[in-house]
Amino acid sequence: MNLIASDNRRIVIGLGKTGLSIARYFSKQGLSFTVADSRDIPPGLDVFRKEFPGIELILGKFDEKQFLSATELVISPGISLAEPAIAAAKENGVHISGDIEWFCREANAPIIAITGSNGKSTVTTLVGEMAVCSGRKVAVGGNLGVPALDLLNDENELYVLELSSFQLERCASVGAEVATVLNVSEDHLDHHGSLLNYHQAKHKIFRDCKQVVVNRDDPLSTPLIPDDVVRWSFGSGRSDFRAFGIVEQDGQQYLALAREPLLAVNAMKITGSHNVNNALAALAIGSAVGLPIPAMLTALCDFTGLKHRCEFIAEIQGVRYFNDSKGTNVGATVSALGGLADEGKVVLIAGGVDKGADFSPLMDALESHGRAAIFIGEMALTLMTMLADRIPNVISETMSDAVSNACEYALPGDVVLLSPACASFDMFDNYEHRGNVYTDAVLALAGGESV
Repeated sequence: MNLIASDNRRIVIGLGKTGLSIARYFSKQGLSFTVADSRDIPPGLDVFRKEFPGIELILGKFDEKQFLSATELVISPGISLAEPAIAAAKENGVHISGDIEWFCREANAPIIAITGSNGKSTVTTLVGEMAVCSGRKVAVGGNLGVPALDLLNDENELYVLELSSFQLERCASVGAEVATVLNVSEDHLDHHGSLLNYHQAKHKIFRDCKQVVVNRDDPLSTPLIPDDVVRWSFGSGRSDFRAFGIVEQDGQQYLALAREPLLAVNAMKITGSHNVNNALAALAIGSAVGLPIPAMLTALCDFTGLKHRCEFIAEIQGVRYFNDSKGTNVGATVSALGGLADEGKVVLIAGGVDKGADFSPLMDALESHGRAAIFIGEMALTLMTMLADRIPNVISETMSDAVSNACEYALPGDVVLLSPACASFDMFDNYEHRGNVYTDAVLALAGGESV
C-alpha cells in the first residue's frame, strides 16, 4: 500500500481538447502521468505526440488491469463512467476525477459556475462580457470554448465556467463563489440513465459554493443548501430583493430588480422570452459578484447572441429564419419555440439522433406554436408518427430539402427555426456543422443575401 501511495500513478483517459489540457497542466506541475484512449487515432493525437514525446500513450481497447493499477483516473467528459474498465477501477477504490476538480484546486480567483439543460452557453458568454465591461480581468470557458485548465493564470480576477453534467459527475467539489443550475429538462438520459441521475449530477455544482442563483420558474433548479448561503433569483414574475424579474410600465416590459426597471426588453439585440430569462440570469449572477449594474446593462445592449443558438440568419419574403442547431434536447427546442412565438407561427426543422428523451412536450409545443414541422435524420419517422395530424408535417432527406419544404409552408410573418431536439451525428459532424449547412441552405434561398 505504501508503494502504491507514493507512486501516484495517474492515467488521463481520453485525448481531445480536454485531455490535452490535462496533459499540459500535469506537465507544468511536474506530475507523472500516462494517457489512454480507446480510439486508434483520437483527435489531438499529432499535437500530443509533438508536445509530449516522452509521455506514455496507450491506444485501443481499455485494459482493466492497467486501470486497476492506477491511483487516479482523470477522465475526459466524453467518456462514460460506466465503461467496464473504469467502473471496475472505481469499485476497487481508484480515485476518479476530471479536469474541473483539478482546476478548482488550483484557481486563485473567484469562480462563477454555470450549468443547466438550456441557455448555459449564452449566459456564460454574457456574464463574461459583463465582466469585461466592468473592467475585470476575466477568463471564460470550461465546457464552452477553452478547456478550464488552459484558462489558469494568476492575473485573472474572475473565472466564468460553463459546466456540463459529465464534468460535474466526476468533480468532488467546485467551491464556486456563485453557482447556478439555470434549468433542468430531459437530456443525456442515454448517458445518465434517468432524469434523477441527471439532476443529481447537475446539482453537484452547488457543493461548497458561497452564493446561489435560482430560477424561480423551475423548481428543479433549487438546491438543498444551508440557510447561510446567499440566494439570488431570476424569473418571469415580478422582481424583489436579490430577485430579478419583469415589470411593465406604459405598456413596455422592463428587466427589473427590486421592482425597479433597469432596461427595456426591446433594447436588447437578442430576442425571445428564453433570452429574456437568460438576461435576467446573467444580471443575477453578475450582481452576486459585484459587477456594476450600468456596465452589465451596456453589455446586454451590445450582445448579439451566439452562433447556432437562436441565431438570426435572414428574412426572405417576410419569413425570418433562425439557426438553433445547439438545441440538441427537447427542453431547448420547446424553449426556442415558445421564445419565438411572439415573432409568429413557427415552421420547425427537427430530428437527428435520439438521446433517450420524452418527445411529447415537443409535440404539445408544436401544436401550440407551429405552422408545420419538417423532420430529418434517424428520428424523422418516429417524430412524424408522434405528431400525426396535429399540424402539417413532412420528412426531408437532406437539410437543403428541409429548408425548401419549410419555405413552402411558411407564410409572411412566420418563423422558420432549425432546433433539432436531437444529436447531429447521423447526418453531420457536430451541431456546428449542422447549423452551417442550414445557414448555407437559407442563404442560397435568399440568393446569398441576409436581409
